[in-house]
Amino acid sequence: MAGNNPYKDTLNLPQTEFPMRGNLAVREPELLAEWTANDLYGRILERRKDAPTYVLHDGPPYANGHIHYGHILNKILKDLVIKYRTMAGFRAPYVPGWDCHGLPIENAVDQELGDRKRDLSKADIRRACRDYALRFIDIQRDEFRRLGVLGAWDRPYLTLDPSYEAAIVRGLAAFARGGYLYRGKKPVFWCAHCRTALAEAEVEYADHRSPSIYVRMPLVDFDAAALSPALAGKAVALPIWTTTPWTLPANLAIVLHPRVDYVAIPAHRDGEVYLVARALAAAFSAAVGLPAPEDTWVPIERDALAALEGARYRHPFIDAPRGDDDFKVWFADYVTTEQGTGLVHTAPGHGIEDYHTGMAHGLEPYAPLDDAGRFTDDVPEFAGMFATDANDPIKQLLRERGALLNSPDDFIDHSYPHCWRCKQPILYRATAQWFIGIDHDGLRKRALEEIDRTEWVPPWGRNRIYGMIENRPDWCLSRQRVWGVPIPAFYCDTCGHTHADADAMEHVASVFEREGADAWYTRPVADLLPPGTTCPQCGGSSFSPEQDIVDVWFESGVSWLAVCEPNPDLRDIDLYLEGSDQHRGWFHSALLTGIGIKGKAPYKTVLTHGFVLDEDGNPYSKSAIERARRAGKKVKYIAPEQVIATSGAEMFRLWVASTEFRNDIPYSETILKGLGDWYRKFRNTARFLLGNLYDFDPERDAVAVDELLPLDRWALGRLRDAVARCRRAYDAFEFHVVYRTLVDYIAVDLSARYLDAIKDRLYTDVADGRPRRSAQTVVYEAARALALVSAPILCFTAEDIWRHLPKRAGDPDSVHLADMPAGARADDDPVWTTLLDYRDGAYKAIEAFRAQKHKSTDAHVTITPRAADRDVLAAHLAELTELLIVSKVSLADANADEPAFAVGQAPGERCARCWRFFEQMSASHPDLCPRCSDAVAALHR
Repeated sequence: MAGNNPYKDTLNLPQTEFPMRGNLAVREPELLAEWTANDLYGRILERRKDAPTYVLHDGPPYANGHIHYGHILNKILKDLVIKYRTMAGFRAPYVPGWDCHGLPIENAVDQELGDRKRDLSKADIRRACRDYALRFIDIQRDEFRRLGVLGAWDRPYLTLDPSYEAAIVRGLAAFARGGYLYRGKKPVFWCAHCRTALAEAEVEYADHRSPSIYVRMPLVDFDAAALSPALAGKAVALPIWTTTPWTLPANLAIVLHPRVDYVAIPAHRDGEVYLVARALAAAFSAAVGLPAPEDTWVPIERDALAALEGARYRHPFIDAPRGDDDFKVWFADYVTTEQGTGLVHTAPGHGIEDYHTGMAHGLEPYAPLDDAGRFTDDVPEFAGMFATDANDPIKQLLRERGALLNSPDDFIDHSYPHCWRCKQPILYRATAQWFIGIDHDGLRKRALEEIDRTEWVPPWGRNRIYGMIENRPDWCLSRQRVWGVPIPAFYCDTCGHTHADADAMEHVASVFEREGADAWYTRPVADLLPPGTTCPQCGGSSFSPEQDIVDVWFESGVSWLAVCEPNPDLRDIDLYLEGSDQHRGWFHSALLTGIGIKGKAPYKTVLTHGFVLDEDGNPYSKSAIERARRAGKKVKYIAPEQVIATSGAEMFRLWVASTEFRNDIPYSETILKGLGDWYRKFRNTARFLLGNLYDFDPERDAVAVDELLPLDRWALGRLRDAVARCRRAYDAFEFHVVYRTLVDYIAVDLSARYLDAIKDRLYTDVADGRPRRSAQTVVYEAARALALVSAPILCFTAEDIWRHLPKRAGDPDSVHLADMPAGARADDDPVWTTLLDYRDGAYKAIEAFRAQKHKSTDAHVTITPRAADRDVLAAHLAELTELLIVSKVSLADANADEPAFAVGQAPGERCARCWRFFEQMSASHPDLCPRCSDAVAALHR
């Protein structure tokens, strides 16, 4: 319209300083610097000081390494929640935190120190760990802030702060006071490489190849006729199956199921039978190369199985039992018929079910391995040998003794627990550890009840954590490391009594509050105990401190106690938001500590997100990429900081918001490029809107809703409906629905239907006339709504849109200080449904007209309507003309069953200013239509 238009200078063409290109990599740091200098986060809280609170409690990431894509996903999701809730009228403080203790940091420091570590005290090592953690906190803080995440970055919570360490000890004191805390010897996950016990949350399952062997263990002095008269005079051998030959030196029992059907099948030796579960007999026979057709099996009546209880068997290579009840047969319900023989080799020191069987029958949790996973002198044949290194020698010994029933080369590929840090396979090993009794005082039952009082998003999270709590063992709290909070217990030097007194722990907490947990390693023991403490057993007054530290999952699990309980603004926690792995991690530990300490869960809602995957569905992380490369795969990994340096953080924010994050989330350059294309459309739309508001003052020029032109009133209704849909989606944490709603609204209602239609009115009407001001009113509302609704997602771009937007009285200087519009759900208007239906129908005919080198403004559209639609169309010909961007629309005299559209040259002359055709031109400006003539004249008034 403006190109060769002699009246170009009289047109109301768009004007704005809002740039076409975002130049985000440069602009974002500028805005961040302004937000920091102006204390935007503090001003947000001050603006909402009297509002109801909404508390999202931050799950602390580990203070090691640079942030990765999982961090980006998590932190941006939290920021979307906080920014939206703030704009929705809540006071939503966000206090970020860091997990500063534990194995990840200590291992990294070990590598940095190398051989120098041997010359350092525990206090020195702890100082090195502290420095390491603080260094990466500073790095990660800058990287998180760069994402546009607002929060109390200058006042984060750190698990190494003295106040936090004191809270950890107070949490332990509460468990001790309640009788939950005890020290005992039982099997735990043990990492021989890291030389420490592990919690379930610190164990990852990965594919692993293990031996698969069947071992013969014959009954001793047993009358087979007690099982069946058909077995009279036979010897009975019990075949067990195991994938851990290294546990056989610790075998103390064999367990059968009391309600499984067993059969006796002919053995390799004459006069001997093997007892196996009927369901596994065929598979067992095949595995050991034994021709034993089913007609040779002797079924054992279940009642007859009772004769086996307490029967003694001979161990294949240990001749003398350690105790009177060793090497006996017992029954237990956990035996399955999924694999093996239906007879379970039981080593109470190497399995939790084995342990419980052992406890029931007076068997010690025998585990002849040291902290490095090597056999002790209790097993002289293998002393000094690493557990799994003994597998082959044990198989050879079994073979020599005639006890190995299958090939020693047989193996099984299966899922096996590995240490989460060093990635090495772990051992199940009985050691003396500190535990929280999960069934003491109904802790498990109460936790399960609390799960059902919590909202889980998505809902399947409830079942996942419920099953974990329902089946978990007692919580192993102790770790054999240095960098962490010591378990505040003492041992009497005179009688060895364990002193784990709640009052003593409270005293330790008061010391840690002042000096931090380093005091445990630098203070005399007498300073750590209340004055006058004596041993309740012998009256002694000399004690040695416990050397184990507490599980870091307990540390982070009491974050609600350490961070939120002391602060009234944070005490009422609404939301925990983390990855789905935290059902067994932070959600889990927070639930148990909440129940144990204050009797309820610390959260009301728990929201989980998936993991970041590449285009092929593989984990998208630096470590996963490195593993893939080592496996010979060609893969590409781009560090987040490289992406931000070229494309800005806004693209990450858009990526997070555009995905259904409750599932695993794909990430690739292709995905980011597609989002970049839409971002440019969003930005160009915002620029068009702002450009048409250069002379619009909403306080002075806005047109009342009931005075808007019909097309504008319809467009305002569509806008308000889109806003309302976005609000509902934000409330439900469905950020991808917000994104999709914005995409559809901008592409369809705004760009394709409305903005193209009103360009003529915006550019050519009298600048301050009602038709143009009517359109500008809706353009303003659309620009304002896009800035506000997109602000939680596109926090940088929305801020710039807001700064270029004409303001109403009382508007704040930042979009993040403004209120989110409410919107209004709009029912379909039958009139506009009809008009848009005809608009879409006529569009194809107009496109064919344009293909003949015409402009749409040359067109006259004649519609043959349905009879039922004629009156509606006749009343809205002006709106149809504007919607179709043509010069004239008229109705044919006839009606039709289906609408028909004819497009031809519009009658009359072309206006030199608006380029539409009119049958009557202006008398004062013969080359202009009457409307354009009035507009030009108005410029000279």
